[in-house]
Amino acid sequence: MSTIKLNNGLVINSDSSVSVALPAKKAKAKGGYVLYKGKSVLDGAPIVVIATMKTNNPKTGDMIQTWIMREDMSPLEASAQKLDSSVCGMCPHRTSLQGACYVSLHQAPLSVYKSYIKGNYKEFDNSDLPAFAGKQIRLGAYGDPAAVPFEVWQKVLNVTAGNTGYTHQIAHKKFDPRIATICQISADTEKQAESAWKKGYKTFRVKTANMRKLENEIECINTTHNVSCEDCGICDGKRANIVIDVHGSRSKRFDKFERII
Repeated sequence: MSTIKLNNGLVINSDSSVSVALPAKKAKAKGGYVLYKGKSVLDGAPIVVIATMKTNNPKTGDMIQTWIMREDMSPLEASAQKLDSSVCGMCPHRTSLQGACYVSLHQAPLSVYKSYIKGNYKEFDNSDLPAFAGKQIRLGAYGDPAAVPFEVWQKVLNVTAGNTGYTHQIAHKKFDPRIATICQISADTEKQAESAWKKGYKTFRVKTANMRKLENEIECINTTHNVSCEDCGICDGKRANIVIDVHGSRSKRFDKFERII
């Protein structure tokens, strides 16, 4: 009888004795990796994509976080100069437009950028793939995944256990439709959502109290059941249309946005 490994780590040997299987050695994760440094798909400007391996974000859970930023200036400077379209594209909620974006640029994005400038992140290569294996990854903790060549995401998604992602670029002339296979399409209106559905895409829609939930949408599981994104994972562009009520410190800006669309 060959050895049989149980789910709890015990091994039944050929002589019916029981032993404990030594766990496979896991690759030691660095603090972060430079996944990409090159031109933005959206406008050709220099951008950088950083993957940070740990987070204390209770909503997402301990997912790998990715940060898409201008490479030649801090996210604060890019926003101030209205050059954030290189990473945020056509998103109407970006900070440079006084929009309702929930990302506080002076916090995590700025910290990650400063660490990048100091050289604290390793340039990613194939030998680093084991650090991503079996983990969940968030595409675009800041920035739109569509700004990044699809092949960059595909390489890490080949080994990760799953991902979440959202894109506002469905109408951008440089939009790569393959991004819609790994990201939810961010829809700001019912009409936008319905248009995306006709193309076979899955959507993520933020609504105010004045907006209704559509028949083929489900409410964000984090909101209804307090399940983290790491444990849920359905915002992967493949499984469901999600809707969520506007929340956060900039929700009043979204209310204003709703009145002009």
